[in-house]
Order: sequence, then C-alpha cells, then structure tokens
Amino acid sequence: MAVLPYDAVLCDIDGVLRHWPATDDLERAHGLPAGALAAAAFTPSRLHPAITGKITDEQWRSAVAADLANACGSLGRAHTVVTAWSELVPLVDQEVVSLLTKVREVATVALVSNATTRLEADLARQRLDDLADAVVNTARVGVAKPDPRIYLIAAEHVGAPVHRCLFIDDTVANVTAAREIGMTALHYRQLEDLRDALSPLFDL
Repeated sequence: MAVLPYDAVLCDIDGVLRHWPATDDLERAHGLPAGALAAAAFTPSRLHPAITGKITDEQWRSAVAADLANACGSLGRAHTVVTAWSELVPLVDQEVVSLLTKVREVATVALVSNATTRLEADLARQRLDDLADAVVNTARVGVAKPDPRIYLIAAEHVGAPVHRCLFIDDTVANVTAAREIGMTALHYRQLEDLRDALSPLFDL
C-alpha cells in the first residue's frame, strides 16, 4: 500500500487562496498618494498588534484612520477612506479552492493566516469557512508567521508531526521559517507551483 508524502497541507490565505484588489483608484478618489493606505495599515508597529490579537480588527482600522487624518484633511474623511477600503472584496482563486478540496480527500487541510479578528467573518462571507478542516488565525492564537510557534500550533491543530506537513505561503520569510522547524514548504508564486507540490498526493 502506497504511503502519502504528507499527512497535512497548511496553506496561507492572502496571496495564495485570495487576492486583494489594488487601492490606487480608492486613494486617488480621496486625494491620497498611491500606497498611502498600505503604508499606514501595514507598517509593522501598526499591523503586528492586530495580527497577534492584542487589538481587534476594529481598533486597528480606527488607528489606521487616525494615522491618515492629516493626509485626508480630517479624521472624518480618514474614516470614510478606511470604511471604503474595508469594504473591498478579495478575488478568490477557484482553482486553488478546487485543489485544496481535492487534497481533503486524502489529507488534512488547514488555512494558516496572519490575520485580524475579522478573518472568520470574511471567510464565511465568501463561503470559504468550510474549505479546510481547520483555520489557524494568528489573531486568535497570539503569534504570527514567521514566529516558529505558529507552525507548531498549526501542526497540533491538524494532529500531524511537523515533518509530515506541507506548508504553502507566498512570503519567503514564512516559507524559510517553516523549513527551519522541519516542514516541507513551498514558496508560492503561481498556480503551477501548487499543482506540482500537491501532485504526489494525487499520483499514488
């Protein structure tokens, strides 16, 4: 009897499963320079408390609005921009959905994301909440990639030894950290990368 190469597949969400639209048009419409939203929202000192659960998604977005107040001309205008940004909907890659659905026939699947407390609601809104056997949201467990602890937590969630996990992420640092603790890991750049990495599960 053939032995599967992995017991579990741990997959990143943003940049692999779903892709957020550019904010250039939104920023232009509100008189902001290109990249202003990302600069305010994703600077490490602003983002890290949100993705480790020290603050809620709502608190994070309010802080982003406060950071943009001067550029927008007022806090009210900044809140309007952040509300419009918060209403953007990511594009789900249905081919990735299909591949992960197929994986679940032979192995356990977990989504592992550096995310805020809004993640679960977002997944439900796009009918992705049943895609995986588990969702490991860093805001719920208190540590974020590439902290080695998040990989151990994810492996524990799926009940698999780390060396029997395949980890997939579009960020090199996250992939490197997974490899350093003994996981097989894929730096995702295109769909063919994922197909190739998963093919041993389907070719037995």
